[in-house]
Amino acid sequence: MTTNKRAILISLCASILLMLAKFVAYFITNSNAILTDAAESIVNVLASGFAFYSIYLATLPKDENHPYGHGKVEFFSAFVEGVLICIAGVVIVIKSIYSLFYGNEVSDLYNGALIIGATGLINLVVGLFLMSTGKANRSLTLEADGKHLLTDALSSAGLVIGIIIIQLTQILWLDSVISILLGIYIVFSGYKLTRKSVGGLMDESNIELVEEVVKVLQENRQPSWIDVHNLRAQQYGADLHIDCHVTLPYYFDLNTVHQEISAIDKLINQSVNHQTELFIHADPCLPACCHYCKMENCTVRAEAFRAEIKWNMENVTKNQKHFQ
Repeated sequence: MTTNKRAILISLCASILLMLAKFVAYFITNSNAILTDAAESIVNVLASGFAFYSIYLATLPKDENHPYGHGKVEFFSAFVEGVLICIAGVVIVIKSIYSLFYGNEVSDLYNGALIIGATGLINLVVGLFLMSTGKANRSLTLEADGKHLLTDALSSAGLVIGIIIIQLTQILWLDSVISILLGIYIVFSGYKLTRKSVGGLMDESNIELVEEVVKVLQENRQPSWIDVHNLRAQQYGADLHIDCHVTLPYYFDLNTVHQEISAIDKLINQSVNHQTELFIHADPCLPACCHYCKMENCTVRAEAFRAEIKWNMENVTKNQKHFQ
């Protein structure tokens, strides 16, 4: 079993046990605020189960029908988890508003607070573990599940504080108010997760990744790499795919061009914290490139070198040579 599968299996088992504990706390107290936490734990179980399946799919090798691999299923997994979180939050808010107007009897809140506090601590530990494993293995699914559990731990902490306040003040309508606030927070957390996953499904450019690649190329640029343009990056799970055009001296033979492109491929894979597949199109230089070309002893130079054009997000992502 892979590290990612083992991590998400731990999350699934923990989610089931914590869900049962939270519902026990609800039946003891009849508290809407505790029901809020218990209802979200159902989402945790469903999300962890789907995440386990998506990680299984993501580890499958490339095939004829999936030439880029199966990693994109992780974005779909995060989307489903985000939607489930939003639905749970909306249901919680509606029920809590109803109870705020029609009343709700609560009891034995201290014991309920102890149970919720214990589940919150466990969620904190498991969430940090998933976040750490997800970052180490570049798994969006594990990071999303970890963030979800950290959100759950934070809401549990707020819930415990609220329960103690209710018990001390005997202002019972605070139970519904706290539940509404936690429900709104849960909806917001689900929205953020859904927004990120939709961006990945729509091949939204990962600006941070592109900036990292551009920085590596700029810091290690060679005189023969006259310019880089039309650079695009797509992420498929843990894998990164980059397309770009590299301008090289037009008099290079095919072997030399291959060596230059291989050097760029090796540089990116050694420097960027992603397994990267590059598709590099080699462009021949033009006389208009001469003023920023640093090739020494060039026999076909049309004009003298004037200044280097620094590679940045603005010029590297455009589909044109750097004639400015």
